[in-house]
Amino acid sequence: MIVRAARIAPSNQALTAPAAAQTDLSAGQAVLRIAAAALLQLADGLGAPFSDTVDCLANTTGRVVVSGIGKSGHVARKIAATLASTGTPALFVHPAEASHGDLGMLVAGDSLLVLSNSGETTELADLVAHAKRFGLKLIAVTGRPHSTLARAADIALVLPPAREACPMGLAPTTSTTLQMALGDAIAVALLTRRGFNEADFRTIHPGGRLGAQLQRVDQLMHTGAAVPLAAPDLPMDAALLEMTQKRFGCLGVIDAANRLIGVLTDGDLRRAMGPDLLTRRVADIMNPCPRTIAPEAMAASALRDMNDPRRPITTLFVVDAGGVVAGILHIHDLLRAGLA
Repeated sequence: MIVRAARIAPSNQALTAPAAAQTDLSAGQAVLRIAAAALLQLADGLGAPFSDTVDCLANTTGRVVVSGIGKSGHVARKIAATLASTGTPALFVHPAEASHGDLGMLVAGDSLLVLSNSGETTELADLVAHAKRFGLKLIAVTGRPHSTLARAADIALVLPPAREACPMGLAPTTSTTLQMALGDAIAVALLTRRGFNEADFRTIHPGGRLGAQLQRVDQLMHTGAAVPLAAPDLPMDAALLEMTQKRFGCLGVIDAANRLIGVLTDGDLRRAMGPDLLTRRVADIMNPCPRTIAPEAMAASALRDMNDPRRPITTLFVVDAGGVVAGILHIHDLLRAGLA
């Protein structure tokens, strides 16, 4: 006997495609507007507890241990990662695992940053008790100022009373957005306090596209005999040989102290083309206002300069603060490094 599955009719009539698209758009816009309004409330409400938090974490001699469970746990992981990547040693500890041995990851000098919108998450009890037992600073991020977690904390960061964007008001949406934004605000305030800069960022982000963008010019430039250089009185026939051998399509013109005083490019040669070209001197044709870059500049800055739509170029001479030539950088060097 062949049994055929019964077709179950939908309880609601399906929307037409245009109507569904409009409904989707309206729902998405509503969520973002609710979140935006809540974020403005959060920004306007920052005060002494936020300053106390930054001060506490900046003076923490150990690590910032971030914890939470459920959706707050996912946010806590991100906050820990952001802190660590911006110069504040941090790690995530799962509260359930903490109760089964991971409390040993907390050491003297650590501070705890604990997230719970309700402030009544029972799984956090052992973490809170451990912090109190060993005198670790406890910072709470919660939506309820009179909750158990807020009362137990040394500092309570209370989220504004914004409704969840979920139509039922149940799914963590606005509250987790606020947690995430507050974590970013803490991380940026800390890196600003510490004077964390691009060089520090590059040290702990050596991989991937971000690592490539944070490389310095002096890590990629050509130096020594590879740099095409000439004196201003060099005859053009000799200058052409130097340009051809070095294969950069240009020639740096230097004075007796090795300071860059001009540049000669393929374009300059084309513009100066004539029967007397080979009898002229480099100084007669060179551009006396070359574009340069410092050795300590970021490679991404060099790429931006080369791609200037007003005057794109393929090479930059690298000079120190005194104008002395340190090297040369070609756009192919930036491409090989993964900047484009």
